Amino acid sequence: MKRTKWFDRKFSSIEDNGILPSVIERLEGTPLRLESVTKLLTPDFLVAKQGDKWSVKENIGHLSDLEPLWSGRVDDLINNATELRPADLTNQKTHEANHNATELYQLLLQFRQLRDDLVSKLRNLSDEQLMYSSLHPRLKTPMRIIDLAFFVAEHDDHHLAAIHDLTIQFSK
Repeated sequence: MKRTKWFDRKFSSIEDNGILPSVIERLEGTPLRLESVTKLLTPDFLVAKQGDKWSVKENIGHLSDLEPLWSGRVDDLINNATELRPADLTNQKTHEANHNATELYQLLLQFRQLRDDLVSKLRNLSDEQLMYSSLHPRLKTPMRIIDLAFFVAEHDDHHLAAIHDLTIQFSK
């Protein structure tokens, strides 16, 4: 099954803040899902690449690389910024990080710690803060906390699916 490229994805606004607790659960579960999918993979498999696609370790490292952006965007929303801070669409940080040289347990631990911080920040927002809106710089659409949280959860799943694709490809 062919996956849609991340930058080709479109996101609609979510009206119901009442689903935020479920989305937060998804976000909080990503580190465990990563641990589960990688626990039986060999060191060689963790760094194997298919063409110019990232390895398993690079996908995990990329998720950590973006946590400061997600946290900063929550801050942007809390502070009623007109526009959310932009992402580096070239993913320079991930390309330069050499995540393949880092032990898997360190990548997973770093992501878990960063994600725990984001989840804590989301859980402590007031109902009033959930109503604030800022423009997403690439999508050119307004986002609230619920939209951002869903966006991040979808991004997580995009990379989990990429890891799954690698496991299928290299198990053949």
